[in-house]
Parts: sequence; structure tokens; C-alpha cells
Amino acid sequence: MEWAPLTPELLVTDYQKSFSFYVETLDFTAEYTREDPLFAYLSVEGAQLMIEERTGSEWWVTSEINHPYGRGVNFQITVDAIDPYANRLKNDGYQLFKGIQEEWYQVDEGESGNRQFLIQDPDGYLLRFMEHIGTR
Repeated sequence: MEWAPLTPELLVTDYQKSFSFYVETLDFTAEYTREDPLFAYLSVEGAQLMIEERTGSEWWVTSEINHPYGRGVNFQITVDAIDPYANRLKNDGYQLFKGIQEEWYQVDEGESGNRQFLIQDPDGYLLRFMEHIGTR
């Protein structure tokens, strides 16, 4: 695995629940884990993120954290195909925050197309799974 130059670290309230969501439901790979504090470095199709159970002693927390976590940000995860991820989520009883849709975004003098959906993880962090569908 090649380390990503930017890897978000998400504080979570229930490590086991979050680990299960990412690894068992979304098929992320646990590249490595730690026990104290509970931590995992996760990857899927080249995307990487870290989860760590919140202990209250994190020096980088700038103010009070309330659910849903990560308000105002979403993490785009580019994958080859989004349907397998959406199907796994639905099969495990998760409701998509925003269902599968096609979007076209202005890029230079053309447009880049994506199929995408949004899902909240157990703490409310918003994940946007996206597959590229072409340019025009």
C-alpha cells in the first residue's frame, strides 16, 4: 500500500461499531490497528482514513463535539463502482443519506460526470462514494 498524502482521522464514540461498519459492511481493509487508544488505519480502493475511539484527552479537539460528527464536511471516496457499496449498506440495514444520483461538474472547459451516493457512518460523518462516468 502506498500512503496517501492526506488521511483524515475520525474520532468515534464506539470503536467496535465503527470498525464493523467500515470493515465488515464497506469492505475496508484494516492496514493496522492499536489497542490503546483503540485505533485503526483503514483503506479501500486506494482511499485511506483512520478511526480512533474518543477518550476525551485528544489535544487536537478545538471545541465541544456533538452528534452528528463532521458537520459541514463530506469525505469523497472514489471507487470503481458504487453499486456494490450501496447494496452492502442496504443489505445491512443502513439507509442512504442521499440515494444514487448522476452529477456533472464543471471542470475547465468541459464537465466531469459522477455516479454517487451519501451515507452517514455510525457517528454521523458523511461519506460520498463516487464513480467516474466520463467527461463531456
